[in-house]
Amino acid sequence: MKLGRLNHVGVATPSIDRSVALYRDKMGATTVHDPFDLPAQGVRVCFVDAPNMQVELIEPLGEGSPILKFLERNPEGGQHHLCFEVDDIDEARAFYDSKGVRILGPTRIGAHGTPIFFLHPKDMGGVLTEIMESPRQAH
Repeated sequence: MKLGRLNHVGVATPSIDRSVALYRDKMGATTVHDPFDLPAQGVRVCFVDAPNMQVELIEPLGEGSPILKFLERNPEGGQHHLCFEVDDIDEARAFYDSKGVRILGPTRIGAHGTPIFFLHPKDMGGVLTEIMESPRQAH
């Protein structure tokens, strides 16, 4: 298994609109994608492009959102996770499992429309880590 590029940094926020304004007005972001809901994950997301990766803004979607506890501890929001690409999600899952790294939940479809899973922060140096299958290029 070979770790791929950093795809995005997930940032939890109580307000995507407020965070978008921060990235545009204070950081100079010029490409901000339209926010969209991921009901299966209980979040609303919005991607902000940077030259070498993206920032994924994550807002709770309803009372059952998994990021509500994060925002209770961090009311202004903050870095939630790092996401790295891999070529083959099944190979990556087997690799991390063989290393004794705890995998949080099943493999599912993420915000980029590709399979993902998360690795427990206690096994990853304190960082919640998303593993994402690299998007296939359309030919």
